[in-house]
Amino acid sequence: MADKTLRRRMAWTALLRVFKPGTPGIGKRLAAIPRMIKATFKREYDGGARLAMLAAAGVYIISPIDAVPEAFLLVFGLVDDLAVAGYFAGALMDELERFLEWEKLRDNVIPGHVVR
Repeated sequence: MADKTLRRRMAWTALLRVFKPGTPGIGKRLAAIPRMIKATFKREYDGGARLAMLAAAGVYIISPIDAVPEAFLLVFGLVDDLAVAGYFAGALMDELERFLEWEKLRDNVIPGHVVR
């Protein structure tokens, strides 16, 4: 069941899911960021690799090194930044939805026991 509930989605679809009824809103998701980071560092939540990819995408977006292609290639330099920013936003929203679902399921787990 957890496999079905905690599945990952493509970043673009996850970005659109934010606005669907019945899913956590942007405010609830953004408020979960510190809890997700804390649970990941405590090794309670398995999001370490995904958080590292999100951090890399964030650094790429704000990196001054990436300013060189914009200076020479204008449109193409901006398009790659927009693509990475879209991925970043979608992947972040997906990971936060996955984390919030994990928090709900975690309350049904007793360490060392199977609860059905």
